Amino acid sequence: MQLDIAYLQSCYRKGSLTPTQLIAELRAACQKADPTIWIYLLTEEELTPYLERLARATMEELPLYGIPFAIKDNIDFAGVPTTAACPEYSYLPQQSATVVQLLVDAGAIPLGKTNLDQFATGLVGTRSPYGGCTNSFDPDYISGGSSSGSAVAVAKGLCSFALGTDTAGSGRVPAAFNNLIGLKPSKGLISTQGVVPACRSLDCVSIFALCTGDAETVLQVAAQPDAGDPYSRQITHSSGKYSGKESCIFGVPQEDQLQFFGNATYEQAYHQAVARLEAIGGSKRVIDLQPFLDAAKLLYEGPWVAERTAAVGGFLADHPEAGYPVTRKIICESNTFSAVDCFQAQYRLQAFKATTDRVLNQLDCLVLPTAGTCYTIKEVEENPIALNSNLGTYTNFMNLLDYCGIAVPTALTESVPFGVTLVGEAFGEERLLALAARLHEASNLPMGTGWALPPQYRAVEASDRTLLMVCGAHLQGLPLHFQLEELNAYLVERTTTAPNYRMFALETQPPKPGLVRDTGQGAAIEVEVYSIPLENLGPFVAQIPHPLGIGKVELDNRTWVTGFIAEPVVMEEGREITELGGWRKYLATK
Repeated sequence: MQLDIAYLQSCYRKGSLTPTQLIAELRAACQKADPTIWIYLLTEEELTPYLERLARATMEELPLYGIPFAIKDNIDFAGVPTTAACPEYSYLPQQSATVVQLLVDAGAIPLGKTNLDQFATGLVGTRSPYGGCTNSFDPDYISGGSSSGSAVAVAKGLCSFALGTDTAGSGRVPAAFNNLIGLKPSKGLISTQGVVPACRSLDCVSIFALCTGDAETVLQVAAQPDAGDPYSRQITHSSGKYSGKESCIFGVPQEDQLQFFGNATYEQAYHQAVARLEAIGGSKRVIDLQPFLDAAKLLYEGPWVAERTAAVGGFLADHPEAGYPVTRKIICESNTFSAVDCFQAQYRLQAFKATTDRVLNQLDCLVLPTAGTCYTIKEVEENPIALNSNLGTYTNFMNLLDYCGIAVPTALTESVPFGVTLVGEAFGEERLLALAARLHEASNLPMGTGWALPPQYRAVEASDRTLLMVCGAHLQGLPLHFQLEELNAYLVERTTTAPNYRMFALETQPPKPGLVRDTGQGAAIEVEVYSIPLENLGPFVAQIPHPLGIGKVELDNRTWVTGFIAEPVVMEEGREITELGGWRKYLATK
């Protein structure tokens, strides 16, 4: 089941799916999934009030009507224990965190609480007594943390989006390792009331989503001022959207400042992402990253570590056996900093920020690897602190310097995904999201572990491109697909036609189908939709042999696109295969 918000809303509007049906299917999938993803799953009885409310409401009233989501288990959800991945710490909140309540009020359906690195201390996803989460693409590798369960739940199609938290990269690193959008908003933009603090002055609630459009939709609901949170802030300015038509100036580090820790595949993927940004209109500038890197070191070498002690150090001191060993060591050994150390660190940070602001003021954004490498679980177990530190190289500075960021998938490697992070000034989310959408589109990746990026969030409406539907030998991986690649076409989505078409297999070389519209005896046929430059459509059409042709085809969502059709003669010359539902399924029977 595809779970991006636009798709689910389309299904609800058509009546082909109800929230009750969806949640029943997802609960069953969650129960069969890796148990390390969830700490608490809501029962059918606990979900019933949310579904009953939706039955009395309309989609026009609720912007997140029937959209399933997960909650990192350091964020309060009324009536469900908050553990922060420490069973002995568990308490039962009487009210939900502000952000959770806003989402529920908007119609979203909470499925449960997800696993994390204990007390949100770690970037690996292995520091939990509930078990370490494994990567959604390769179980030998880490999922990333601390928001491990939230990321894996979205990537594996168990929910549409999830809440994480991000102090040093916890909402971005797991996104990169699991092929997701990871939005870390500006500090205070989403309330942290009801969040177990890690470093309270730095903590942010983050959003894991399948595409930028979903992240933006959730942000619009979640980003509300909260009088109950002293760190809450309102947007004071907007940097405006990036349309893709004007030049975008982005910064990249000097070559000798990039670290990939021996991962040549990630290094290559980063440079490919930079080249892709240039190809869609970006203008690259090389900048000095050192002040950003120096600021990042303050997070674990300065007194901000002691802020974690202020949050939960008292509990761990009273319950020394309750803490995960690495977590306990980090939190309980950080009480050596003095008040003087704290002020001196703040002075240094302010000096770094004055320098980095001058750099960022000359750019639309900074483009960095989200992480320089990804490790196996075995490697992290053998060297837990040093390798965890490596993962924060490009993320640790962001909250200290008061910037926002969005992790964007850009490549699927042989083991785990890779992505970059776009870094912008505070309250620059709108512009970053628009640019991230363009980059995500250009990277031509699926969402999570398997769904095509929906056309609603791709720039298919550009005046120099059009949509083209294919249903046979031009499908991805089939003999004539190379023709689309040569003409600079990219996949927009895998979908079906409206249930009004018949398909016939023709004896051609290579074999091809003929698609004929028949509203009386037709069915839904599996197809792929591509974006192709208008100037290349003519040469493509010229290659199509009789009795095939190009016309308008109705898709499942009731939109019409240009695509392959056939003359009625194919009903006499070909073998009908409509009942199989698509060309791939027909080929599988041969």
